[in-house]
Amino acid sequence: IKHLRKEDIRQGVDGELWIFGKRIKTGTPFRVPLLPKATELIKRYENPTEFVFKIPPNQAMNGYLKEIQVVCGVSKNLQTHLARKTFCTTVTLLNGIPMETITKMAGHSSMKITESAYAKVLDEKISNDMERLRGM
Repeated sequence: IKHLRKEDIRQGVDGELWIFGKRIKTGTPFRVPLLPKATELIKRYENPTEFVFKIPPNQAMNGYLKEIQVVCGVSKNLQTHLARKTFCTTVTLLNGIPMETITKMAGHSSMKITESAYAKVLDEKISNDMERLRGM
């Protein structure tokens, strides 16, 4: 998010705003449709530079997240990378978004990488899916 430029946000195939970019680590292209809350945050924290947000260095950001963790009594160790995992699991996978779609949005080079990264959540999703069948 620190490197997100205003030019990276463009209209997608559906006429809505999307983020277009390449993963820093692998260079793999990705495209992610913006949800309404994300669009709202972009507008609320509009930055006068070429970047969408003014983000402190990663070490400082993780320090702020640690303070939030303590104040809110969160047991999970909050770090910037956790936001990516949360999006891929809680926001998408557990809400029925197909694994191949998540793989593309995450910029993973294969679905196997996505599956191995989120295997624990896959078990939870399987359990939830089967629970729906049990209730029929």
